Amino acid sequence: MNQEILNLKPKPVWGYFAEIMQIPRPSGKEEKITAYLKAFGEKLKLETKVDAVGNVLIRKPATKGREKSPSIVLQSHIDMVCEKNSDTVHNFEKDPINAVIEKGWLIAKETTLGADNGIGVALQMAVLASTTIEHGPIECLFTVDEETGLKGAFSLKPDFLTSRMLINLDSEEDGEFTIGCAGGGDTVARFLYKKESTPANHEAFLINVSDLQGGHSGEDINKNRGNAVKILNRILWNISNKFEGRITYIKAGNLRNAIAREGKSSCVIPKKNTTAFAAYFNKLAKEIKAEYQTNEPKLNITCTAAKKPAQVIDLKTQQTLLNCLYGCPHGVITMSPDIQGLVQTSTNLASVKMKGDKKDEADDKEIPLLKENEIKIATSQRSSIESAKQDMVDMVDCAFQHRGVKISHADGYPGWKPDLNSKMLAVSKKSYKKLFGSDPLVKAIHAGLECGLIGEKYPGMDMISFGPTLMGVHAPGEKIEIHTVQKCWDLLTDVLKSV
Repeated sequence: MNQEILNLKPKPVWGYFAEIMQIPRPSGKEEKITAYLKAFGEKLKLETKVDAVGNVLIRKPATKGREKSPSIVLQSHIDMVCEKNSDTVHNFEKDPINAVIEKGWLIAKETTLGADNGIGVALQMAVLASTTIEHGPIECLFTVDEETGLKGAFSLKPDFLTSRMLINLDSEEDGEFTIGCAGGGDTVARFLYKKESTPANHEAFLINVSDLQGGHSGEDINKNRGNAVKILNRILWNISNKFEGRITYIKAGNLRNAIAREGKSSCVIPKKNTTAFAAYFNKLAKEIKAEYQTNEPKLNITCTAAKKPAQVIDLKTQQTLLNCLYGCPHGVITMSPDIQGLVQTSTNLASVKMKGDKKDEADDKEIPLLKENEIKIATSQRSSIESAKQDMVDMVDCAFQHRGVKISHADGYPGWKPDLNSKMLAVSKKSYKKLFGSDPLVKAIHAGLECGLIGEKYPGMDMISFGPTLMGVHAPGEKIEIHTVQKCWDLLTDVLKSV
């Protein structure tokens, strides 16, 4: 543990976050953090409940004189996105997160930090442990598996919560209040291929696309960042069509809610075409890097000689796969006509994977491959309008509607409709202005928040979301701006006092 973290202010919040960083908590494997929170609540002698899926609820009574104040839910999710650089050795199921302090930020350089949403968990824990802040009755809700399907929020029972006011602590920009979010869903396509003997008189090559920024598939989708799946496929499509190239292996991207940062493929080229291929590859790589030179200045595209493989993907499947990936949409589809700068509808071509690399298979915890001869493509769609989200799903379906392609859809999640007359919003705005002398920005976001599902489970729930400033979430290099944590703590405690 970096001991410097323990000296940051507010000390209780950073102290709990430092402990959380030591606890492995991938989505779907939150048993250790659930046990930690349960023991924490019980040690404070507070009512503590754990439901069937692992959601934790800790209730704290009102401070003296505030017994008649409205009860408020504080809510964060306890899982984290587990992304690391391909050359980094880190086991997210066993290893603690390493982070350093640089220029006012706490940053995990080689992995994700888990401030999304570990800092929200730490804020809640500090509220529960405090003996000095003034508040009405509080319910602290810690949900599981938000990042890969909102399982915790989906599983909430109608009688689990009693409050009808909620503060979600999963926002990522100081000075901004979120009062609405997009709904979303996933589309997965699966190809079955045949293995064929590698043709004679072919030479093998390994193609790598790396050093893209990646990022959150909702919050960062409008930043025109490169997508490793798209870039790698563009190269392979041209190799296949211009030089009779055959593919042995392909893997690009990882999690469905992250923009693909890295990709690689092994292929073979007829010896008669290798000289022309080398010249063409260098030209194409230079052109692609020039296209992205502003938004992706570190983009790296390489081609190196490799050991000739024994087998390749059958040509028919190869052609279908490359055509489907080329035709599959990615990025912003429409912007909101009502809220300036807000993405209304988008889709993320998240990953393409197949068996063949044991390390890659070990990293694939989200949507596993089902068969030995399978290629899997994962995508995610988002929209603040339900009908537009379905239209986007249908559009992606059409890109894969070829023989031998099996399409499936994960359960979608609803959006959260903004309420400008919210009491929570009014109280929070007043507190912010009093504390910091300026008005916060009130907005809706294109990312998904559990508020949509919670609002569906508990009709009439008055909700707001805020948090400190995070950058680079869902990608290695995720960081949190240190001084904004103090601001968030001051705001949270003042809102609890003011309601």
